[in-house]
Amino acid sequence: MKLLHTKLPEFIKKMQVAAATKGSTPKEINIMGLENLRSAKMQSLRTGRIEHAVGEIAALDNVERLELIMIPRVPETMQTVIVKGIDKEGVCQKAVLEIINVLHPTEEAYLLDCDPENVEDRRPAIGNH
Repeated sequence: MKLLHTKLPEFIKKMQVAAATKGSTPKEINIMGLENLRSAKMQSLRTGRIEHAVGEIAALDNVERLELIMIPRVPETMQTVIVKGIDKEGVCQKAVLEIINVLHPTEEAYLLDCDPENVEDRRPAIGNH
């Protein structure tokens, strides 16, 4: 499994390198949507495709900076909430598991300033991943 996944820090580094090295001038990339993740593994094939897309956009001369925004594809998803009480030695004294629906904005909220002619939707249909 190790070869099929990219660790979160490596994913972020790959995006930063792709933004900085592709094109005539280095570009800054702002990555949003991963702030609350401490660890994760990303699909390596998808990581490569995203890295390619970052490099492709970074190579455009009229682009000053990049944004990479990660949002859930299905706008309403169930999330498990873990509430832990930890003492001064760092030992968990009690934990409660709960569940909550989180409503997320869809991609249209982040594309309002984009001309629809300049948006390429490379995603497969839902269920055909």
